[in-house]
Amino acid sequence: MSARNAPEDGATAGFDRAGDERSDAALVDALRADPATRVLVVRGDRVSLTPDSALELVPPAAVTGHRVVWALLGRLDGVAVLLAASAAQPAEETTGSPLRAVAAALVPAEAELAVTGVALGRWLLDAPYCPACGELTDLVASGWARHCPRCGREHFPRTDPAVIAAVRHPTDPDLLLLGANAAWEQRRYSCFAGFVEAGESLEQTLVREIREEAGITVGDVDYRGSQAWPYPRSLMLGFLVRALDAAAQGDGEEIVEVRWFHRDEIGRALAGESDLLLPGPSSIAYRLITAWHAERP
Repeated sequence: MSARNAPEDGATAGFDRAGDERSDAALVDALRADPATRVLVVRGDRVSLTPDSALELVPPAAVTGHRVVWALLGRLDGVAVLLAASAAQPAEETTGSPLRAVAAALVPAEAELAVTGVALGRWLLDAPYCPACGELTDLVASGWARHCPRCGREHFPRTDPAVIAAVRHPTDPDLLLLGANAAWEQRRYSCFAGFVEAGESLEQTLVREIREEAGITVGDVDYRGSQAWPYPRSLMLGFLVRALDAAAQGDGEEIVEVRWFHRDEIGRALAGESDLLLPGPSSIAYRLITAWHAERP
């Protein structure tokens, strides 16, 4: 969710994380027994939509399977919503859609609910054991924490900070630098991104990552908002920055090509009028690019 989609208090209209309810140890079981409860079913990173492209929420009785982990997601328009998370099985690859493919079609409250469900579900499935002593942990706080019965430690869902930036030209306001990743299909260009390393500030990460990926130094850091992105468990912090020199060059490994794109070329791509592929509209990279494009010099 971008900052522009959120109310001033940081909440999303209609979605309440219900943090004050999580301490009730019997709450999840009680809500599973209540037919008024709704459930978001997540298989890996896949969620299902209704025929009118809303997020599908089902009653608890509709959830089947023995390898399902349950948690409280919160309340959507006052209705309790549980998470039923399981690992995606090969036979279920045609069930639902990957979150990254459908997030842009959802209204903000549903998008946040889905992102939260995928992020929390992955942690619940991937981290059942205490990293300190190896003991199988107990779920507490309605699925938002794990308690180790052996060493007493408590563990919480991990979120890794990452920076992502669109790079302005040092002198020409109509040019934007984007890069093509080796893992992407041809003709797709996006912003530069990377995880924050131990001991780094966000500004230091921006300088290091863009120097590594594009061979240039940047400054004039302008923070533009953040987005939770459960691939794998990131908090993407978005920036517009300015290059201090224009001689950009990809590293040849992760970033195979970098290019300065003219504002008109970006505009045609955003309108679907060129072969240039930009990030999908559910991503913060797309919002950074569109924000730059809208700022006519």
